[in-house]
Amino acid sequence: MPSRETGQAAERRALDYLTSQGLRLVEANYRTRFGEIDLILRDGDVLVFAEVRMRTRSDFGGARASITATKQAKLIKTANQYLSQFMRPPACRFDAVLLGAANDGAIEWLKNAFNAD
Repeated sequence: MPSRETGQAAERRALDYLTSQGLRLVEANYRTRFGEIDLILRDGDVLVFAEVRMRTRSDFGGARASITATKQAKLIKTANQYLSQFMRPPACRFDAVLLGAANDGAIEWLKNAFNAD
């Protein structure tokens, strides 16, 4: 499967998982000049910016290690752009959804995967 289709399938799997956990989708694939946020969701009163990562191999640390400081900085800038539309921005957090190979079904949800400090 081409990487774009694989990425879209991973995002669908992550969305299905998160909504089964009670989160509600606000927006998918929010893009700015700074980057893209895969999923923006609500967890009660908290706005969640979720990064979805799928790795079929654990070389170089796997999915978790692929969310580098550079990637985090891009996500934070993109989230700040999104939050600029609010007079009073809601509480928010950055989560990561880490997926194993499509056929193993492994999903790891990291709440507060990193901070915007």
